[in-house]
Amino acid sequence: MEPWESSWKDTFPSYRVVQVLWGEASLWGETSRGSLPRAFFAFTRIITDAAAVPQAPEFAIANANGVAATTGASHSTVSITIVGASGDLAKKKIFPALFALFYDGHLPQHFTVCGYARSKMTDEELRLKISGNLTCRIDRSENCGDKMEEFLKRCFYHPGQYDSLENFAQLNEKLKGHEQGRIAHRLFYLSVPPNVFVDAAKCGSLAASSSTGWTRVIVEKPFGRDSESSAQLTSGLKQYLNEDQIYRIDHYLGKELVENLSVLRFSNLVFEPLWSRKYIRNVQIIFAEDFGTEGRGGYFDRYGIIRDIMQNHLLQIVALFAMEPPVSLDAEDVRNEKVKVVRSMRPLSIEDTAVGQYKGYSKDGVRFPGYTDDSTVPKNSVTPTFAAAALFIDNARWDGVPFLMKAGKALQTRRTEIRVQFRHVPGNLFKRNLGTELDKATNELVIRVQPDEAIYLKINNKVPGLGMRLDRSTLDLLYADRYSKEIPDAYERLLLDAIAGERRLFIRSDELDAAWKIFTPLLKDLERKKTAPELYPYGSRGPVGAHYLAAKHNVKWGDV
Repeated sequence: MEPWESSWKDTFPSYRVVQVLWGEASLWGETSRGSLPRAFFAFTRIITDAAAVPQAPEFAIANANGVAATTGASHSTVSITIVGASGDLAKKKIFPALFALFYDGHLPQHFTVCGYARSKMTDEELRLKISGNLTCRIDRSENCGDKMEEFLKRCFYHPGQYDSLENFAQLNEKLKGHEQGRIAHRLFYLSVPPNVFVDAAKCGSLAASSSTGWTRVIVEKPFGRDSESSAQLTSGLKQYLNEDQIYRIDHYLGKELVENLSVLRFSNLVFEPLWSRKYIRNVQIIFAEDFGTEGRGGYFDRYGIIRDIMQNHLLQIVALFAMEPPVSLDAEDVRNEKVKVVRSMRPLSIEDTAVGQYKGYSKDGVRFPGYTDDSTVPKNSVTPTFAAAALFIDNARWDGVPFLMKAGKALQTRRTEIRVQFRHVPGNLFKRNLGTELDKATNELVIRVQPDEAIYLKINNKVPGLGMRLDRSTLDLLYADRYSKEIPDAYERLLLDAIAGERRLFIRSDELDAAWKIFTPLLKDLERKKTAPELYPYGSRGPVGAHYLAAKHNVKWGDV
């Protein structure tokens, strides 16, 4: 029990708690080794008959209107330490996301950002390194320079080894100096290779945890290579951290259209009754990049497209799409339903998978290099840069419905989208007008995650005129046309949630275990048999095998 809590309960033995939705609130954080009751969707107000109440440790977060609600923020501070601050992820994503939150007023009144890495660097050198990637909102660019300067003044650097308790103890002293005796909450972002996750977590926990507030650790993917290595990683982290301190981040869960999946389904009566095998013929989750592994071929070759994209990003989308309605939007209720549906998925087999690897291609005198042309990739590498898989969920809602996932690099276009193809209309009165391509005449819901975020529904419509000619039309919602506000980066949402202690968009250990059980048998078979991927030209639609796989399940890819 914290001192303020004891004082409050001793002084006011008679009290009552009232749930207030999105009101001014006390937000009680977590201690470094456990959590106090907290709320996100419904805040808690303590009402007593006394004039003065001892202040709880609080800090500012954004309320429903996007305005920072600060209650007692002068008594607390948040220290955000980016472990691996010299890397590209920190420079291009994490620091810019933190600045965007600061610029919009979502960070606490008192906060510090500290970079930690093995590189020797001064505070000024860190500020210069990250300043080139900080940008202000396009739709709200006033005072941009002043805000940037103010943010950079709160950024500091401390060099050290990831496995050194002594270096982390020195970091602890530096953080204490900036915290100035306030109640200190600490967030560590492990932007480092997975082989040092446990060492960094150990040193941070033992030598740099907060003694007065909560301590939380964000862990980047990959979370292992298979079930065994993932379990080892989880076990190693839990030696020094509680599960509720570990925030496994998958940035796709922070993307606006993925976040909107639940809203689209559960708040629109037109969709929820159709969300089952009775009306849906197949679901396609498509991820395509129009560039190769340039600059990271060595890293990519250790993991491949299945581990890098499908096992995490795409499976998370499937889980959110296919889960049963949760009891509430509380983090644990949502994550419980995700775990249930992931556990219902069949393990993947080679028979329901197609893999490919891009090869060099020349067009108009320009040479596009193949995957194995990268000097960091072995010439005989069989690591897939493309994979397609048919996933099945063995439960009452989705029995027999193929969920087709496709992910690839060096393809014709860049896109991430969810395509829901509905069944044929029974006894369709206009069958003769639709011709022989009935599949093309079925309704299709498309959720385009990126780029050019959009939701559109394909319907059949009569072409104006005296005859009866049908046409396929699109009802669309283009975010850029409908909303003037710039869509926040996924890292902004997830960092803000981690600071607020909201865990709904982070992955729980049992969900991670269930996810690896789906993919580990396939990965082991591919590696044991040294399955050669089908070659496809750089900039093409991918290997032909993906189309044979879809045809096997009576499906046509919607993006071709």
